[in-house]
This record gives sequence, structure tokens and C-alpha cells, in this order.
Amino acid sequence: MNRTSMALSLAALLACATAQAASLKISCGAVGQELEMCRTAAQEWARKTGHEVQVVATPNDGSERLALYQQVLSSRSDKIDVFQVDVVWPGMLASHLLDLQPHAKGAEKQHFPGILANVTVGGKLVAMPWFTDAGLLYYRRDLLEKHGQKVPTTWDELGASAKKIQDAERASGNERLWGYVWQGRAYEGLTCNAVEWLASHGGGTVVEPDGKVSVKNPQAVKAVQTAAGWVGTISPTAVLNYGEEDARGVFQAGNAVYMRNWPYAWSLSQAEGSAVKGKVGIAVLPKGGTGGRHAAALGGQLLAVSKYSRNPEVAADLVIYMTSQAVQKERALKGSFNPTIAALYKDADILKANPFMAELHETFTSAVGRPATVTGAKYNQVSNQFWNAVHEVLSGKAKAEPALAELEASVQRLGRGGKWR
Repeated sequence: MNRTSMALSLAALLACATAQAASLKISCGAVGQELEMCRTAAQEWARKTGHEVQVVATPNDGSERLALYQQVLSSRSDKIDVFQVDVVWPGMLASHLLDLQPHAKGAEKQHFPGILANVTVGGKLVAMPWFTDAGLLYYRRDLLEKHGQKVPTTWDELGASAKKIQDAERASGNERLWGYVWQGRAYEGLTCNAVEWLASHGGGTVVEPDGKVSVKNPQAVKAVQTAAGWVGTISPTAVLNYGEEDARGVFQAGNAVYMRNWPYAWSLSQAEGSAVKGKVGIAVLPKGGTGGRHAAALGGQLLAVSKYSRNPEVAADLVIYMTSQAVQKERALKGSFNPTIAALYKDADILKANPFMAELHETFTSAVGRPATVTGAKYNQVSNQFWNAVHEVLSGKAKAEPALAELEASVQRLGRGGKWR
């Protein structure tokens, strides 16, 4: 072959490679280190494959993100190829998502069966598990030791301990300290908190797996009343507008004794520059007293491919890579994101970086689900009504008993003949 022929052949190969290179867009959240770590993994995949990938930031607020996704997908837009999806959204978005089963080639079997069942809709694997979550109680070990307090096991104990430490510290000049911070804004994060309150008091989960609407009961009323009592006493009134990052900001600045948040906050609390580095402990969330139980809301994020992507096979390859064991380990080490692959919970590196993952393993595997499966495509409406009703009580605009009675009637109307099954 002469030089001219070789040059032409090389040019043809390069042209072919360029033509085959795809350009993808992936949407990622930005809570904590989410956006940075998503971008790092996506760029590594791009480097290995020769494709291009652009990371699109979406709202931190889950409700706003869902609304954006529904708008993009319902218009059959190809502007986003891969979506970061909340664990409760598959039922709502499934009709717009690619079946990943043919692309996973058995990789899905590494993940927790419960999460896998959640992402399988109508026999199709509509998303791959990326990380799992459960609500946790963060506490200041130094302040509990200083004031002779034990880690609370009930909500009443938490209230008393938070008040005692808060009052003592303020009397000593620490006027900015609050007892307890959490997510109280009227959004999906409040649904997670409130489901924990209800379940821990034996008050159900709004709509039970058998389809019965259960939210109007004495235990649920007590749970919401208890939380309302925190506002303005051990929690700032501003908590009514807190999301995850707002609560973390207060706690990490050293201005709260206790915090309810997800696992991602651990690595950030221990980072250089954190005012509470080396001073934080993690425990299960408190019980609702006699007959109650520890209850943590199941959270987590998935990755899914839009049916309207121009490069579905390439997008599926990105998802399989991003949810792989190697990437999940990296995310656990650097961002304390809980893996969805069981084998990683025996990884010495991960357990050294995140001791709570071993200590609270049962919390993650037995977390309380929100009523997403039973309510299906109408889950967002149910959750919206729930968080608004609870927020009205927390803000003092409504009493718990009539608010939950009205909520039950409304959720029943949304269902079929008063029941969801």
C-alpha cells in the first residue's frame, strides 16, 4: 500500500471514529458533592470510550426536579439522555424510560433485591440503582459528653436532651446554638421526615401496601404534634424552610446539637475546614416511645435512560458504568454515598472511611418506604398533599387531628373508591 493509500485509509478510519462518537447529556443533582462526583465519573467514562458527555445541573429540590423531568419527557425531548431519578419515581416515569435489561447483561443482579424490584416496572428494568439512603441522626459527641447526655433512643428523649444542651450552651454565651435541625420545607424532604415520624410512632405510612389510607389515626396525630412542638423551641422557625443543605449548613457550622440528614453529610462533616470535624456521631433515628420503633425513610437515587435519546445504547453504557462496583466504591470513599451492591458492605476501605455503614447496616436494609409503589403514577399528588398538610401543622396554621382527617379524605378521593387496591 502506497503512502497516499495509507493516508486515505487512516483518514477514513478517523472519520469513522468521529462519526461514531456520541455526545450525551446527563442530569445530576447538586446536594453536597453529588454534582462534582457525577461529573468526575462521567468524564472518566468519556475518556475511556471516546464519547463526549456534558453534565447538566438540576434543582436540589426533588419536587422541582421531578416537575422539570416530567416536562422534558412528556415533550419527548432528546435534550437529556440520562436522568438521575429518585427511588420513588420509576412508577411515574416508566413509560418514558428505556428498558436497560438487554444492556445490563446481568450486572443488575449485584444490587440489593429490594431496590432492584423497585426499578422493575411492568417487567422492564427502567433504571439502575446508584446509591441508597436512609435518614440518620447526627449528633455532637463532644456536647453530649460535656453535658452528660446519652444518645437519645426516643423522640421525647431527643427533645429533652436537645433543650438541656441548647439552654446550657446559650447561658454560657453560645447564643446561636439550636437543639435540632431537619428538613421542614414543604417539599419531598418533609414527606421523608414525616413518614419517619409516623412510622416510628406506629402511625403507618399514609397509604399502606394493601391500599388502605391510614393517615387519620391517633399515633399519626401524636407524631405530627410532637414535631410541631420542636419549632421555635429546639428548632429555629426557619426550619420550616430548610432542605438538606440548609440543615447541614447549620450543623456543620457548629450551631446545632442534633441533625436529621442522609449519609452524604458524613464525609462533608469530617472534611478539612468543617467546624465539627472529629466531633460528630451517627445513630439510628429515635423511636416514638412505648410501642414505637426506629424508622428511617428509604431514599436513594437511580440512573435511567430516556426513550427519546438519539444514542440509547451509548447512554445505557454510561449508566452501567456509573452504577458499577468500581464507581460506587469511589463514591462511598469520597462522598459517603451508600452503595447498592451488597459486596461493598464488606469492603475494608469503605468501612474504614464510613464506620456507620457497618454499624447501621440494618437501618439501610430495613428502611421504611414512602407509599410510592401502591400509589403509582399518582404518588407525587399524594406526597404533595401530605407534605402540605404536615407543613400547615408545623407552622401553626392548622391542628394535627383535623388536618390529617382532611388529608385522609383527600387521598381516598384520589384512589379508586377510597382504596388504592
